[in-house]
Amino acid sequence: MAELDSGRVRLAVEPLPSFSSFPEFAENAPTFAENAAGKALHYSRLSDGLVFADDSGLVVPALGGAPGVRSARYAGPTATSADRIAKVLAELQGKTAAERRAYFVCAIAVARGGSVLAVVSGRVDGELLDAARGSSGFGYDPIFYMPERNKTFAELFGNEKNEISHRGKAFRRLLAFWASFPQATPPASPR
Repeated sequence: MAELDSGRVRLAVEPLPSFSSFPEFAENAPTFAENAAGKALHYSRLSDGLVFADDSGLVVPALGGAPGVRSARYAGPTATSADRIAKVLAELQGKTAAERRAYFVCAIAVARGGSVLAVVSGRVDGELLDAARGSSGFGYDPIFYMPERNKTFAELFGNEKNEISHRGKAFRRLLAFWASFPQATPPASPR
């Protein structure tokens, strides 16, 4: 169980019981919000109470929005984070600073009984470096640079990253929604 706390609302989040026994949801929608809503709807039909699900990834406008919703599968279904980073860096080779602009997106959907109650999102803008820096984080964090912090996401401390990240922003929006929602039980998360 995890707790989310905005100072106004404290929310206990628990994994869906027996999640591994549920049929998997295919994440093949064209947007983060649609994938998050699809997952939340899917799993809310298979369980009681509120369910939230997220989808997130890296968007590079100079690459036509790639990796986008395929961020985790960008270099193939069994690729590692290092493989995905290498693919993005190869595609950006020779690109100017303006062409290296990128942003992370996180969309979170809340559903109950097959109905979506809310979809919130967060975004953080940055640029992609030529080489990885830092050892924290995961995914594309080592190449995602925040000029105003002079650090990559992989160089940020956990609380610092939570304060500015796309996920932190989306979860704060979820908590704001939750503060105004007449709920009886906390949402469960499929992941």
